[in-house]
Order: sequence, then structure tokens, then C-alpha cells
Amino acid sequence: MDVTQKSGLSLGPLLFNWDGDKTRDFYFAIADEAPVNHVYLGEVVCAKRLAGKDYLPEVIERLERAGKTVILSGLMLVLDDRDMTITNDLATMGRDYLVEANDMSLVSQLRGQNHAIGPFINIYNEASLKYYEDGGASRISLPPELPAASLRALAHVATSALEVQVFGRLPLAISARCYHARAHKLHKDGCQYICDRDPDGRAVDTMDGQPFLAINGLQTLSHSYINLSAELPALQEMGIHNFRLSPHDVDMVKVCTIFRDRLEGKIDLAEANDILEAEVFAIEFSNGYYHGEAGRMQIGT
Repeated sequence: MDVTQKSGLSLGPLLFNWDGDKTRDFYFAIADEAPVNHVYLGEVVCAKRLAGKDYLPEVIERLERAGKTVILSGLMLVLDDRDMTITNDLATMGRDYLVEANDMSLVSQLRGQNHAIGPFINIYNEASLKYYEDGGASRISLPPELPAASLRALAHVATSALEVQVFGRLPLAISARCYHARAHKLHKDGCQYICDRDPDGRAVDTMDGQPFLAINGLQTLSHSYINLSAELPALQEMGIHNFRLSPHDVDMVKVCTIFRDRLEGKIDLAEANDILEAEVFAIEFSNGYYHGEAGRMQIGT
């Protein structure tokens, strides 16, 4: 069987605080032009960012009209009553949409019905994978730090559709404190939504001036962008056929097209990487975790 025929691309949830008009236009372009099968929507980093952003119904309608499957993503950290209310509302929406749980409080509410599990839930072995599958998870996006050997072992026993992130900054940590607010000498409750100044996250260097991480409100991300275009054939061979691209402030329609063309064998690795490097200028790529090395490393290409 030609595994490329059943491989799917998905666009993960937007991690950054873009304004409403920009976000709406972004998803309209994805709906009309991007060759992706699934689009994850929702705020996963900070519930405060939902204020005044009422574009979701319009975006969902546009995406579904274009033939995309919409999956609603929940918060990765539920901190207070406001977060819990949002989580409860999302669980209710699970009757009409596939919902992706990124925190155990939502997992518990969705258990027993069809749902998805996001990469912020720790699934590192076959037993934990089976636990979530037995609870009704039909789609599971695996943590980005898993090496190829672990991915292969999980794919061997999985009954759900497994997904791996293949492009974008990697989510590394989440905190109750807001790094962005602290960096601007603001309190979290009076943050002035300062994270909107950094559409791809705020760069963080080591004391020696080496680019190391990026901060995004409550979230810590990798400085480098994961790029597993070289590893796509191996992932397909081991039985993983769903690949997640994380949205960034670049031409994501072009990025989606590159990965689709790679999956379908229309372009070779060198051409794909040349286009990606031109689009994501001055950002390092990495694939270290996949190869069992430090995540920031680029192995083999």
C-alpha cells in the first residue's frame, strides 16, 4: 500500500497572541489555500487572550466549508475558576466537535466519549497510551521530545491515530507566572496583553549571548524550529501518518504546501529545506529529540 495516500497534515492551535483581524485572515487563508486535513482551534496558553476574540464561529464555518476537519483545543494549564469555566464549556462542545484535551481536568470530563489528546499530556509508554485510548481518545498527538525508538514502540500497539509535530517551535513548559509580563515589569493581572508584541515569541539568550529559548506569555518554547521533513518517510514506515505543523508568523500556506508535497513525493528533501530556510529566515532548524539527542541539535541534514 502507498502510505502517502493515507497520510494527513494538520495545523496545530495558534500558540501566540495575534490580534483578531490578523487571526481571522490567517485562518481564512488556511481554509481557502492550505492543503491540510485538520485544523486545531482554540486558546491553549492563556485564557485572558480569549477576551474580545469572537471570530471563532466565522472561522469554523469557513474551514468546514473548505472541507477541513475542525478540532477544538483546550488549555494546557487550568489555574482558576475562569479557566475551569472555559474548560467546562469546551467539554460540552464535545457533543458537536472533536475536542483536544491538553490538561487532565478536561481529560476527565471527556473520558468515555470520542476525543483527542494533545502533546501537552505526557504519554511516554504503551501503558499510558492504552489508558487514554481506553478512555475514548481516537486521536493522540504525541509529546515532541519522544525519540524515534519510542515513537516506533507506540505506533506498534496504537489503536488511535497518532500524530507528531514536524514543524515549528517546540512547546517545552508552561507556568502559572507570565514571563512576558515580568520581562516588561508588569503584573500578570495587569499584563496589558504585552505578549502581542512578539508574534512568534520573545527570544531568550544564554548569558553568553547564544539563542536558546523563546517565551510566549506563560509558555516556554524552543528557539529553533523543529523540521522533520527528512524523517517523514521513516515516520510513515513505522505507522505514524498524521503530521502537525505549528502556526507561525510566516507564510503558513507555503509551509503546508511544502510538507504536503514532501508526503506525496513531489519535491525532494533538498528543495523542501531550501524553501523552508528562505521562508523562515535566520531561524535555526532542529530534529535532535527524534534522534535521541539534545532537542536543539540538527542531525544529518
